Amino acid sequence: MSLKDLIAGWAQPGRVTWIGVRPGRREGMEALSEVWIGEDGCHGDRARAGKRAVTLVQREHLAAIGSFLGRDAVPPEVLRRNLVVEGINLSALKGRRVQVGEAVLEFTTICAPCSRMEEAFGPGGYSAVRGHGGWCARVLQPGQVRLGDVVQTVD
Repeated sequence: MSLKDLIAGWAQPGRVTWIGVRPGRREGMEALSEVWIGEDGCHGDRARAGKRAVTLVQREHLAAIGSFLGRDAVPPEVLRRNLVVEGINLSALKGRRVQVGEAVLEFTTICAPCSRMEEAFGPGGYSAVRGHGGWCARVLQPGQVRLGDVVQTVD
């Protein structure tokens, strides 16, 4: 089997476990059971259109970040990502068309941590999130996303 074939494969689809929007700068996250994702991002979010319209993080990484801080899994709203998914490796989906509920996204770049992670988690917060902060995505097809929706490639 070629490396290209190995890279194209994945073991199982994932699913959406948390949805949140940031109504304004430095405002708290609002957890939702569903959200409309348009070309400019999640409805009600202060997102930017383009390659950073939607942000995603793996639920499995919340436990890793917590472990690096000597705690339990960190709550998703602290990372300020729009979608938390589980069961599929988001890093393996970079540059691919990914269906999340009714929406189709393309993962574009990692969500690097910002200095607010020190504020949120204390000393070492920034370093704990490095490599585990999730992904930014461009919206290729708008659609509704609900808790429990499937996350899988479409190409």
